[in-house]
Amino acid sequence: MPTALSFQSLRKTYGSTVAVEDLCLEVEEGEIFGLIGPNGAGKTTAVECALGLRQPDAGGVRVLGMDPRRTSREAFYRRVGAQLQDAGLPDRLTVQEAVDLFASFYPTTMDRTPLLDRWGLSEKRGASIDALSGGQKQRLFVVLALVHNPDLVVLDEISTGLDPEARRVTRDLLREVQESGTTVILVTHFMDEAQALCDRVAMMNRGRCVALDTPAALIDRLDASYRVHFAAASSVNPAPLRVDPAVETVTVDDKHIRVYGSDNLLSTVVRHLTEQNITPNDLHAERATLEDVFLALTNDGPARSSPAATEIPADSA
Repeated sequence: MPTALSFQSLRKTYGSTVAVEDLCLEVEEGEIFGLIGPNGAGKTTAVECALGLRQPDAGGVRVLGMDPRRTSREAFYRRVGAQLQDAGLPDRLTVQEAVDLFASFYPTTMDRTPLLDRWGLSEKRGASIDALSGGQKQRLFVVLALVHNPDLVVLDEISTGLDPEARRVTRDLLREVQESGTTVILVTHFMDEAQALCDRVAMMNRGRCVALDTPAALIDRLDASYRVHFAAASSVNPAPLRVDPAVETVTVDDKHIRVYGSDNLLSTVVRHLTEQNITPNDLHAERATLEDVFLALTNDGPARSSPAATEIPADSA
């Protein structure tokens, strides 16, 4: 697939603080690609360099074949859209005025009426910016990023201020954006959002890309990609579980036991409980998540990652 976005050994510092260090990755056209990680991981700095808003200290960026530092702003932003984390508009500007203003920047635009309707803002056309809720403002900024039907759009923390239902609707809308042919760069610290939406993700920590793959592949690389937790009487003996080959980790908190292991973990736990003649309460089996992957990679969680998961080349996808 053609490359929509490429970071080539990108480095950006602010004084003695290294925001991005040796970032190398490529995004294919048509992907929903996630830059994920905690606040301060370097995600926003990386996309601001990609958008030409910041000058890298070293390395390069190519967006749809263009160098944002050497391409005219008019040619660049005809093909690229962005909803940034700290975007702002005059409070007294109305929704319709904002959309009309942004549409005037481009030679061609999408039909604004269905665009506003699709993002739930048609009834807010005459409302001023300061009268919108936080979620409505977020959706407006997305509309402004999409009004010219860009080939690539960057959405930075799109779910901030959205309630769970609005987040679900937004996910469906972003899939529609992808189906229209637009490459979506999703910058988020919501791991569940990235897991549900993204074709691939680059997981960042302290300015570096620590993992790059599909969400499912990253989860599969965990030694403990499944977990079972239950409440049981104090008579349960976790020792046999700890030595079972299918089990990676066992934690005991009062009478609550969590077991981490491979894909046959549930049957393993049930067998051990049956052998001890113990009936557990509130038995749950769960698949690991991208959050578990991140905690494992940064040594902040109980599950340990395999060597393959901790050293995933950024250009190996």
